[in-house]
Amino acid sequence: MENRTLGRTGRDVSVIGLGTWQLGADWGEVTEQDATAVLAASVEAGVSFFDTADVYGDGRSEQVIGRFLADREGITVATKMGRRLEQVPANYVLENFRAWTDRSRRNLGVDTLDLVQLHCPPSATIDDDATYDALDTLVVEGAIAAYGVSVETVGQALSAIARPHVASIQIILNAFRLKPLDEVLPAAREAGVGIIARVPLASGLLSGKYDERTTFAADDHRTYNRDGSAFDVGETFSGVDFEAGVAAAREFAELVGRHRPVGATAAQVALAWVAQLDGVSTVIPGARNPDQARANAAAGSLPPLAPELLEGIARLYDTYFREAVHDRW
Repeated sequence: MENRTLGRTGRDVSVIGLGTWQLGADWGEVTEQDATAVLAASVEAGVSFFDTADVYGDGRSEQVIGRFLADREGITVATKMGRRLEQVPANYVLENFRAWTDRSRRNLGVDTLDLVQLHCPPSATIDDDATYDALDTLVVEGAIAAYGVSVETVGQALSAIARPHVASIQIILNAFRLKPLDEVLPAAREAGVGIIARVPLASGLLSGKYDERTTFAADDHRTYNRDGSAFDVGETFSGVDFEAGVAAAREFAELVGRHRPVGATAAQVALAWVAQLDGVSTVIPGARNPDQARANAAAGSLPPLAPELLEGIARLYDTYFREAVHDRW
């Protein structure tokens, strides 16, 4: 699998990484044995980047990763912090940053965290000089090697990219969320900031496996957060209406069927589409089992997608989503 430099971290990471939200909570129960099997299958398939957060399973995801990596090297782990308290700028201060990173270091079993990202903080926090002064202090103290910002909106991404020590931006980017292509990717390329693309399958819509009758477990965010009552609705199905998303995904699958590389699935093409964008450092799909992990990783080796496929994705976005979501995030 291709490896790329993750922005100002200077680290080379696989173009397909692994998002580990599923291994903590909010996607239904996953045993530690199953979680470890997903991590192992990913590494065996060439994945060298894990993304986690201190609130995934209240630290469970970090702990599972820490135990898995105790006797392994060569994997970059990015975690996130900031969601353990009320989302107000007053909580994004050095004292809390120290406490949160100390907890993550214990969970992961490391002295220095590879990359810490602010976890979709308020815009005022992203715009505040004091935020970056505090993060710079953690670098000087050796608690973290580098820092980035996970964002909800293009405006937040552009504000963070302008900061001289921000190593990476994590943003929702998939065939149903194209707005970052307009300004964020060009700005990140120019600044040397890495782009971590999350929700690349629109919470599974782009796999083509759902229809209008599909249901999810009660503890799955695709059930309880469709209206954004738990956190930003953009994190669930990329903020698109589920029924419209299913209709668009059906057309996406048909488009893939006409123009896909031999043997590739709709999900793999969706991942490859993101990974092949100029400026994307790594894409972080989740996986609930080893087969999914291996299939996701294989998307990093697909040949360049056909122009007809790229044009078709743009048409689908214009037809189903541009009016509804383009100006929101």
